Amino acid sequence: MRNKFYYLLILVLVIFDQSTKFFIAKNLSQYDSVTIIPGFFKLVHVRNTGAIFGFLSDSGKPWVFIVLTIASLIALTLVVYYFHIVPAKDKIFKSALALILAGALGNLIDRVIRGYVVDFLHFYVKRWQWPSFNIADSCITIGALILLYIFFIRKKETCIQSL
Repeated sequence: MRNKFYYLLILVLVIFDQSTKFFIAKNLSQYDSVTIIPGFFKLVHVRNTGAIFGFLSDSGKPWVFIVLTIASLIALTLVVYYFHIVPAKDKIFKSALALILAGALGNLIDRVIRGYVVDFLHFYVKRWQWPSFNIADSCITIGALILLYIFFIRKKETCIQSL
């Protein structure tokens, strides 16, 4: 079972994601917030019925939920497929895919069980604000950045070394 570490990583990240969302949903009413670092960071309780950063969340259309759920399942299937064909020795690639899997599962669980995704991390400076997000979104973003590194930087380095 070569992927045991990655399965454990995915499980731990999904549990962490779901635990933090449960904590927020239990302790903060929707749209309430708690300032952690004044002028920079607060915890909020936002129910995101749309896609990333709330895209399409104001549509109120039932097809948005269906399309996003199907898209999540398709993406999850593709990531699982690539996760299993990437050689175990490529730890960076496997880690990136594990992060993406954990994030996709965390948000899919929310979407299926709650009908929306709980977002709660909110960073801002004066009037500039980053859209609220969660641990699952962070996992997906970090995994995607690692994949970009692999596809563009590491690939170039490999090509240069072979010259």
